[in-house]
Amino acid sequence: MFNWYSERVDKVLDTGAGECWLREPDIAKLVADALQHFEGERYELRALTIMPNHVHVVVRPLSPHTLSAILKSWKGYTALHANRLLDCQGTFWQEESYDHLCRDDDDIARCCAYTLNNPVSAGLCHDPRDWPWTSHVGKK
Repeated sequence: MFNWYSERVDKVLDTGAGECWLREPDIAKLVADALQHFEGERYELRALTIMPNHVHVVVRPLSPHTLSAILKSWKGYTALHANRLLDCQGTFWQEESYDHLCRDDDDIARCCAYTLNNPVSAGLCHDPRDWPWTSHVGKK
């Protein structure tokens, strides 16, 4: 049941549904910079991909920081500055986030591969290295 649901959500996201503000280079750079800012201090960042209407991040919080606090920080900072760049007000990110607990190295590798290959799966490029907002940044 869950795989079926997540596959359907992924397909809708990959069609470019919604505002697609992250397609704007200034907004994508803002988000990429924010996601990488506290790497090694608050979290280990394994992989990230910024899609036109959503973001994938494989991250490991470092104690005492929690995933919820990290997400709140990312979303708050980027929403404020993205709305300024767009001359907009209101909600930039949806309230809910989807997360998956990686249980072992194989699961981490699978999540990183999925994250890095999402632009290819969505038909945005042929090689993940061609997508400007994809990065394998973390350590093993």
